[in-house]
Order: sequence, then C-alpha cells, then structure tokens
Amino acid sequence: MGNFLTEEACASPGETTALGERLARCLKPGSVVALYGGLGAGKTCFTKGIAGGLGVAEAVTSPTYTIICEYRTGLGVPLYHIDAYRLSGDEDFESTGAGEFMGHEAITVIEWSERIPGSIPEDAITVEIDITGPQSRVFRIHGPETLP
Repeated sequence: MGNFLTEEACASPGETTALGERLARCLKPGSVVALYGGLGAGKTCFTKGIAGGLGVAEAVTSPTYTIICEYRTGLGVPLYHIDAYRLSGDEDFESTGAGEFMGHEAITVIEWSERIPGSIPEDAITVEIDITGPQSRVFRIHGPETLP
C-alpha cells in the first residue's frame, strides 16, 4: 500500500470534505487516489473535497450508474471520478475503458477500489475509510508523499 502518511478522524461530513481538500494539495497530473470503504463510508463526500481543492466548480456526484465522471480542475487537467461498485472485477473494469483514464495528464479518484484490485497502480494513494459513528469516520491515507 505505499508509505504510511496519516490517520485522521473526522467527526462530520464537513471535516471529511476538508480532509479531501488537504489531500488535493498533494495531487498532480498522473495521481491516482484509490478509496476503500463500505456503503455510506464517505467516499463521495471525500471526493467532493478533493474536487473542491482542485478547483472544480461544478457539483460532484457519485458516478455509480455512469461508472465515470469527468470534471475540469483549476490545474488545467481533468479529474476523473470512477465508481467500481457495479463492476464485477478487473476484466469488467478494463472492458469499460476506464483504465485508459488513469495516469497521464489527469487526476483519478476511484471509489470501491477493492472491487478492482489488479487495476490499481502500485503508486496510487490509498484511502481506507472506517465508519466509527453516525457521522464520524477514521481515514488511513497511504502513499508516496505526506499531507500538508
């Protein structure tokens, strides 16, 4: 999973969004963020924070049915938001063409990464989310850099 970065507790959706905004400061073209966590863990809320931190002006929603959404960032590179929940594995992921969006001149966030383990790059930033209460979560963030 990469070098340990941080473990952070968030007591509300607002704190979850703020943590996503902080992580956004570490991202650059080619970054992949792999999110792991159960239903209602806050993956989309966290992604909204990343998008806001990257200067995305439009509303970010879960791409559960569309599989992938593209947003314009303030960095001049796209943000691809991928949801692997409805996929049946790595082969299914590849057949959607979503793998072609990772890396290169884009930033990619993948929800339900545990469903496509073989498609997650080794240098991805991984975010494990544990539900600790009705609105509280613990985030374990691993990757090649440290959070600002």
